Amino acid sequence: MFDYVEFFASQLDDLRGRGGYRTFLEVERLAGSFPAALKHGPGPGRRIRVWCSNDYLGMGQHPLVLEAMKRAVDESGAGSGGSRNISGNHRYHVELERELADLHGMESALVFPTGYAANDAALTVLASRLPGCVVLSDELNHASMIAGIRHSGAEKLIFRHNDMEHLEELLAGTDPAVPKIVALESVYSMESDVAPLARVAELARNYGAFTYLDEVHAVGMYGPRGAGKAAELGLQGRFDVVQGTLAKAFGAAGGYIAGPASVVDAVRSFASAFIFTTSLPPAVTAGALAAVRHLKRSEKERSQLREKATLLHTLLRELGIPVVSDDAHIVPVLIGDSRACREVADELLERHGFYVQPINAPSVPPGTERLRVTPTPQHEDGEIVAFADALDDIWRRADLPRRLSVEPVA
Repeated sequence: MFDYVEFFASQLDDLRGRGGYRTFLEVERLAGSFPAALKHGPGPGRRIRVWCSNDYLGMGQHPLVLEAMKRAVDESGAGSGGSRNISGNHRYHVELERELADLHGMESALVFPTGYAANDAALTVLASRLPGCVVLSDELNHASMIAGIRHSGAEKLIFRHNDMEHLEELLAGTDPAVPKIVALESVYSMESDVAPLARVAELARNYGAFTYLDEVHAVGMYGPRGAGKAAELGLQGRFDVVQGTLAKAFGAAGGYIAGPASVVDAVRSFASAFIFTTSLPPAVTAGALAAVRHLKRSEKERSQLREKATLLHTLLRELGIPVVSDDAHIVPVLIGDSRACREVADELLERHGFYVQPINAPSVPPGTERLRVTPTPQHEDGEIVAFADALDDIWRRADLPRRLSVEPVA
């Protein structure tokens, strides 16, 4: 008889043997003290500093966001009560969608419980409903985009990361009469690089392709009012659908798409991942709404983030600590080995109280393992210097190579 339990245990043993087994640190965020947190585990909790949060601007701790969430709990209780179709269409959902459509200069927007669900649902519907659709996808697109394309059943052509010559070659080789979707991200979080958005928009127009732009690592942090990288580059309106998240710069939870009314309504009407799931709780939606409204008006947080990220990038460059790219606010410190990546992260935590989660395959290709470091406006300059010095000390004692190539191991 087949031993199912033993089979999965052996799978996990193999993963541990390759150094790819993931462990989760039990962290308690401290309201009003971000990026400070308590690390729980054996013994009393230890105070640490978080260097890998996706709460890029610290909006998850902002007084306006917290006040909005508390008020919504008092008004509406905890849960939403159901799916958007069955009693769960709260006024906060409607107000938030109006704000997001306005943020991106679009006719309409649709909010989902997660950014993953937004990508999966939207791409599933768009690519499956367009007759004979071909999707052209950047090779480093997020797993949620890959899932949506796969679930659509559409033909997929993968172009090399940010390689516009390859994208044009694939577009030129596709039947002009066939519907085409170019799917990409604006800021790639594991690389911290930015797509050549102007060229993508130009190619899409020349070849009659529909564009789907994931801006999850850009909304709130770039562009006028935090509308994202496309807006920052003067390209707002050049992409058909923009997808974003409420869980990163906006500090809450959830995802969304914004685009033409008929396109957004088609996703609302046909996406199982939207129709058959409980909507975001009113308090979460209210918090996201407060964050979006605040960041439309305030440049302070975006300016501070640029300053902190630039400081850390500069320090690591001077020390020869290899960083994949410095195009964006994320600082991906390249190590290139899963075991060494885990060891560096452990030493940062145990010796210095700096928490950074190691990023191993399959999140990144084998041989490009890294620490994905995210300085925020709340990190003081002195502790940014201390973090760089700690990395330099670990690099020296472990004799790790400096300025590694970012090419993955074959």
